[in-house]
Amino acid sequence: MAQQKNWAFPTEMRPRPEDWRFDLDSVLESVVLLRAEIPDDAFTAPLLGTERAGNGVVIRDDGLVLTIGYLITEASTIWLTTNKGAVAGGFPVAYDQATGFGLVQPLGQLGVRAIERGSATSCQVGANVVVAGQGGRPHALKASVFAKREFAGYWEYVLDEAIFTAPAHPQWGGSALIGAEGKLLGIGSLLVQEKIDAGTIQGNMVVPIDLLEPILEDMVRLGRPDRPPRPWLGIYATEAGAKLAIAGLAPGGPAERAGVQVGDLVAEVGGTKPSSLADLFRRIWRAGTAGAEVALKLVREGKLVDARIVSGDRADFLKKPHLH
Repeated sequence: MAQQKNWAFPTEMRPRPEDWRFDLDSVLESVVLLRAEIPDDAFTAPLLGTERAGNGVVIRDDGLVLTIGYLITEASTIWLTTNKGAVAGGFPVAYDQATGFGLVQPLGQLGVRAIERGSATSCQVGANVVVAGQGGRPHALKASVFAKREFAGYWEYVLDEAIFTAPAHPQWGGSALIGAEGKLLGIGSLLVQEKIDAGTIQGNMVVPIDLLEPILEDMVRLGRPDRPPRPWLGIYATEAGAKLAIAGLAPGGPAERAGVQVGDLVAEVGGTKPSSLADLFRRIWRAGTAGAEVALKLVREGKLVDARIVSGDRADFLKKPHLH
């Protein structure tokens, strides 16, 4: 997840200041480079690595930085760098697993103005947008929204409506989605490849900023939203045609401890058949809060297998942030 400095979009791919109704260069100053170091023994180290790099966006006058949470999960060290070269350490304030948002508080002055937050409802399919990484216009991409719809991630993650933009920004993690009024509409999360008509399109999945507003103050105050944690099984699931398959298991997680195996097909959750990956996870979450028992019926080598899994709180498996 390393981020290279010596690159730039071709001029024709960059947004032009004269095409926007706001001060483009000023808005782009709010995007900062984020680098994080994670201990070798961290729960997420095997999957996400121990050196992570991406972007963050200053969203408050006190310098609070919004990013995508996987960049800072279990981080022991965080560094933030502005377009003008100011560098400050950062403290991982919060990570919300339901939305994917992460917050970092700078431990020094960044000297960057906060970007104004807007609403993804103002951004319709076909709208022109800017997807920006740290580095000003050379690292900003003029793009458009090609879809707004549900997204399900294999790691027990669902968004009711995500934003999809194209072309793809190569350093999407924590990038800023900026709308026509110069406001922050979302945070870049993933690289995606979509089938469009007879071809494919490569783009980015963006988490809408609207999901932050109801939880922001709780995240700052408590380190997580003030709501009961969802039941987590530690499964990595995928759609294999019309079937839902277990493609991986979190080591030591609830599903692995209950005997679930890679290659198992999920036939039922709580006595009913899930219709999609998103439906699978929602049915798991309807079992209650973390600690609730989740009943799965699996197909393994052509035979039905019952698994009763005592769910966990994913946060309990992660190293907690601390100030040195």
